[in-house]
Amino acid sequence: MATLTFKGKTFVQNHHLAVKYHQLVPKKDKSLTDKVSLNDNLIIHGDNLKALKALLPTYAGKVKCIYIDPPYNTGNEKWIYNDNVNSPMMQEWLGKIVDKEDLTRHEKWLCMMMPRLKLLRELLRNDGVIFISIDDNEQHHLRMLMDEVFGEENFITNIIWQKKFSPQNDAKYFSDNHDFIVVYAKKKNISDEKSGWIRNLLPRTESMEKRYSNPDNDPRGPWSSSDLSVKTYSKDYDYPITTPSGKVINPTRGRCWRTSKDNLMKLIKDNRIWFGPDGSNVPRIKRFLSEVQKGLVPLTIWLHKDVGHNQQARQELKEIFSDADFPFETPKPIRMVQRILQITTDKDSIILDSFAGSGTTAHAVLDLNKEDGGDRKFVLVECEDYADEITAERVRRVIKGVPGAKDEKLREGLGGTFSYFELGDAIEMESILEGGQFPTYPELARYVFYTATGEEFDPSKVDEESNFIGESKEYEVYLFYKPDMEYLKSTSLTLERAKNMGLYKGKKRLVFAPSKYLDTEYLLQYHIEYCQLPFEIYKLKE
Repeated sequence: MATLTFKGKTFVQNHHLAVKYHQLVPKKDKSLTDKVSLNDNLIIHGDNLKALKALLPTYAGKVKCIYIDPPYNTGNEKWIYNDNVNSPMMQEWLGKIVDKEDLTRHEKWLCMMMPRLKLLRELLRNDGVIFISIDDNEQHHLRMLMDEVFGEENFITNIIWQKKFSPQNDAKYFSDNHDFIVVYAKKKNISDEKSGWIRNLLPRTESMEKRYSNPDNDPRGPWSSSDLSVKTYSKDYDYPITTPSGKVINPTRGRCWRTSKDNLMKLIKDNRIWFGPDGSNVPRIKRFLSEVQKGLVPLTIWLHKDVGHNQQARQELKEIFSDADFPFETPKPIRMVQRILQITTDKDSIILDSFAGSGTTAHAVLDLNKEDGGDRKFVLVECEDYADEITAERVRRVIKGVPGAKDEKLREGLGGTFSYFELGDAIEMESILEGGQFPTYPELARYVFYTATGEEFDPSKVDEESNFIGESKEYEVYLFYKPDMEYLKSTSLTLERAKNMGLYKGKKRLVFAPSKYLDTEYLLQYHIEYCQLPFEIYKLKE
């Protein structure tokens, strides 16, 4: 396989591992829910690389569909490289706008994307899939980067989306009327396997349904008819047919019937041949709606009449925000994102968008849930300052309803909830005992459990009183911690605390505490594997 080489690659290909876990700080005043929870629909404000790492303890291996719309790197977007990578060259990049005159803008874009794609892949289920909007500026680089991160064998397709419907007459060479949507599975399904991504069929349209009728009141329901003859001539299939009215009909010159005479008799007996209302027309074969495929195979060309265009997306924003101005050059229409959801998700799937922008993905999820009664969940991440005023505010308005909106569903409100979080401080384990920033008990429990076991953390299992934080395949996990320096200095795993853990249930007890007053004999007796805070959190998962 061809490999992609670019400046900074050696420093970023494992940078996602060095990114520290950060606290996710709930903001009740910005949420639209009675109880803020990481298991709700989520909008997270903060750097998306750090936010993706912070989501791992709760969402690793759980996301069914990812849709992202990263910077196209046109040179006009004024995006800034902000990843604090341990490289003198890349330290020079920090905080500087990437524009057209920047000779390293493609390298910077690749260095920005690589660690994010690696974390996104970790968040996907094995049967998950990622869709990425892009244009000609980086599409070729993205394909090679995705081949490296997701595997060339997991490439699904490259969709062409008609983003404009009118020609650009002042274009120097060609009128640019399309973008791409690059699609990769985490694991492409193989026909003899039950695992891996399997796409859904698209729903049939109303116009398609109208092609079916039932003029003869067939008990099998509506049907349409098609020509019984074919161009590929066969002498055996060239024979006369006598209609119910007694008229004899032969296939037209150079054609023959599509089936043998014996099989035709069976079809006539089964009332699958239509001779017209008076029984004298050229025979046609009936195809019943109940027997056709329940949906449509998705195409790789998405026309604006089917999924919308950029101008429509701007109009959708205007309908929600009236005369507000927006910092989005190429917003995506709701119908386009909905098509992605229809192809990829079930009614209870989790959808992630880590370049959330105007919040179209959340809007599309809520709209589709309203339409089909689904319970899909969105997770949005937005790093810009408009995360609350535009991204979250759009979601608030479409949930509650937009007075004066033309669309009835939007006017009434789509319903739903979401929890708003901001990226907090890094969980600096090495500085906890030195008086550094103290994470809350739930945050540290989430971090400790996932980092030590590599398994999903369930906050409902936490019992701070008994210090129990959850159960993995191998361990019962306990955490002796409070965000208080005196507690950390004075608390140890003692014989009394070991006894209070209750009866042994067949799994080792993984116990995190600042210190212990138990020798090896007692640790073995009570099936305890002791890990000192903060230094031994990482060893088990490794």
